[in-house]
Amino acid sequence: MRNDIHPVFGLLANRKPRLLRAVWCGLALAGLVALLPAGARAQASDSLAAGAARQLQRHQQRTLVEKLYVHLDRTVYTARETMWLKLYAVDGTFHRPLDLSSVAYVEVLNALGQPVLQTQVALRDATGRGALDLPATLPTGRYVVRAYTSWMKNFDPAFYFHTPVTIINTFAASGAPAGAPKAPAYDAQFFPEGGQLVQGVPGRVAFRVTDAAGRGQAVAGTVRDGQGRAVATFRTLQFGLGSFVFTPALGATYAAEMQLVTGQKLVQPLPAAAAQGYALRLTEASPGQLRLHVVAKGVGADAAHLALVGHSGQRVATAQVAQPNAHGEVDFLIATAELLPGVSHFTVFNSRRQPVGERLYFQRPRALPVAVAASQARYGLRDKVTLRLTGPPSTAANCSLAVYQLDSLTAGAAPADISSVLSLTSDLKGHVENPGYYLRDSSQTGQAAADNLMLTHGWSRFRWADVLADKAPALPYAPEPNGPVLRAQVLTAAGAPAPGVVTYLAAPSRIARFYTATSGPDGIAQFAPKDADGPRLYTLQTDWRRDSTYQLALLSPYSARFAAYPLAPLGLGPALAADLTRRHLQTQLQATYYGRYQQLQRLPRDTVAFYGTPPAQYRLDDYTRFKTLEEVLREYVQGVYVRQGPRLLVADQFHRTLFEDAPLVLLDGVPMFDVRKFLAFDPLRIQRVAVFTNRYFYGSQSFGGLLSFTTYQGDLQDFPLDARALLEEYTGVQGAREFFAPRYDGAPSPLPDLRNLLHWQPDLALAPGATREITFYTSDQTGRYQVVVQGLGANGQAGTARTVFEVKPAL
Repeated sequence: MRNDIHPVFGLLANRKPRLLRAVWCGLALAGLVALLPAGARAQASDSLAAGAARQLQRHQQRTLVEKLYVHLDRTVYTARETMWLKLYAVDGTFHRPLDLSSVAYVEVLNALGQPVLQTQVALRDATGRGALDLPATLPTGRYVVRAYTSWMKNFDPAFYFHTPVTIINTFAASGAPAGAPKAPAYDAQFFPEGGQLVQGVPGRVAFRVTDAAGRGQAVAGTVRDGQGRAVATFRTLQFGLGSFVFTPALGATYAAEMQLVTGQKLVQPLPAAAAQGYALRLTEASPGQLRLHVVAKGVGADAAHLALVGHSGQRVATAQVAQPNAHGEVDFLIATAELLPGVSHFTVFNSRRQPVGERLYFQRPRALPVAVAASQARYGLRDKVTLRLTGPPSTAANCSLAVYQLDSLTAGAAPADISSVLSLTSDLKGHVENPGYYLRDSSQTGQAAADNLMLTHGWSRFRWADVLADKAPALPYAPEPNGPVLRAQVLTAAGAPAPGVVTYLAAPSRIARFYTATSGPDGIAQFAPKDADGPRLYTLQTDWRRDSTYQLALLSPYSARFAAYPLAPLGLGPALAADLTRRHLQTQLQATYYGRYQQLQRLPRDTVAFYGTPPAQYRLDDYTRFKTLEEVLREYVQGVYVRQGPRLLVADQFHRTLFEDAPLVLLDGVPMFDVRKFLAFDPLRIQRVAVFTNRYFYGSQSFGGLLSFTTYQGDLQDFPLDARALLEEYTGVQGAREFFAPRYDGAPSPLPDLRNLLHWQPDLALAPGATREITFYTSDQTGRYQVVVQGLGANGQAGTARTVFEVKPAL
């Protein structure tokens, strides 16, 4: 393997060779010629453009992009309800299922960005499903659900999946906080196209006006120079976004005067125009072709040649070089057919290979052709509903489905859309209001709105300075292809990282689980425990006989970095009283009558100890029970000897002598370093002993045999661990849970049924061209019900289908 390829590919190669080949081919890492479309290959022969593209390619080899999307069953919950999750993992370029990670970390954050709920969800074949029980202590408010993998923790937390939800605590007083309402705060920002205004050169300026919650505000305004003369007028187009064109004069300054629909006025200075620099302007040259017009003013030989590198995700789409004319102008033409759906970046470089401007472009993706229809428009109470789900004709798809009641609480709460997240918001900086609009509206207005979004949310996942300097990124978090990785920190007594220290992790159990790792330069030791599901008690220690001064800590697997995510305030007025009352009753009745069906199930566990089947094993109840452990070992455990010190030694069965070094001694999987204390343990609490009378190798360590003692309960039976050992509970991957809903095809049930969520089915596999029928039953609740299907095709296409039906009593 080439030494410039990140170890993630080595992990994939060891786990799934076919996946490695797919990722390798998908990212087109065979060379720049393979990366570029045919029309760009000749242009890329110039070293200026090709060099930048090659270094971008090299950087991308090291930083495979992984994305997550989470389908939530609803957008509005009450405390004590269950939040159901379906996770999709994809690569960041083609959005095809990416089976890189086996664990996703899901959190619910409050308005202050603090986690109030956390869980780990197992991923298998690039999908996962889970659930979060919302405790009765959660206060009413807006929250954010975010999700990421270990590999994603290497990058900016803004790239994690985020979506807002509302949680209402009907058991506590709700509504707007007391006190006088605060005057709304508004923020206006202006963004020159390409990053810079240049004096004397026409430039386009985009703007964004939002309130404190990130909601776009409609404004109309005028741009005035320092003498008060109007040079341009503007108004927002959609969601507080808009743009205008004007030519900044030499030495002039400008300010924008804006008026909101409320009558409030804002004044904001525009970014200063530079006397020399580069101005960019992206327009449509013809159907299927873009023109990037670049003007270089006053930069001399730096603009002798200009290069353009365009990339979609991690695929280079174009690499061109051109010589500006006498006026410093040059046009680059880009075929839209060479761009992938979603966000593309166009970066312009000067003759010194310095990035001097960047522009984003959005190409609307084709939606996955998935459809859903109900057999009837109206159903009765406790009636059978049949949905017909039709998949895409030419690709397999994996879908998830939710059916929930529409009421005044859900009004205006648009759920996240898989296509808009994967192709749009996951590649943009900051909050995007109503992202689904940009995929639905293909009119001229919709295209202009999408362009305004690109101008105001421009962002790269990397710094060109790092790419051109061939700076290897710091990637402390490895992917987790085979289960969660537990990270421990080893520090010296002075608090400095302690490298090269062997650490021991164990989960006390009747099935011995024991792991070793050596701390790295940062003092971090990493373990990959088996059966790391649910709450487990772990012990972490070093061999204190060698050094007893180390400080140990088991690190949280959850990211401690957060991205700003504005949340709109929640006001629950009198008009919502009826729906709040109904939700309150629904929650209580569901918990009372159906709560016992909602228990998490444990994942299947390996029932064999880490050392396999021992060559010799003793059940102590089959022998005379002695009062001391030393007597047990002396009397009938063959091959084990107790010497003065005391010391335990094991016979080397192959060389018919004793090993000079000590054996590995375990109690319920926990290593015992103090032989004197261990021999004082009550043998009546021990059920069996396993003995290996041969040299035992484990990881990088070698032992003179192995002795494994197992108690009746597998919980150390109150054995006093050394004070230097860390004993900590750790909650791993959550167990599986099946969504429960009553069926009414048999004898009538006397239990009331006030379900708000009628059906949740996270795993719906569709073969190409296949259809499926999904059946479930309505509840005792009348009203309108929303059906939402989210799906991802094997080809990377994503789509959403919706329909609505009504439930009324039979006439």
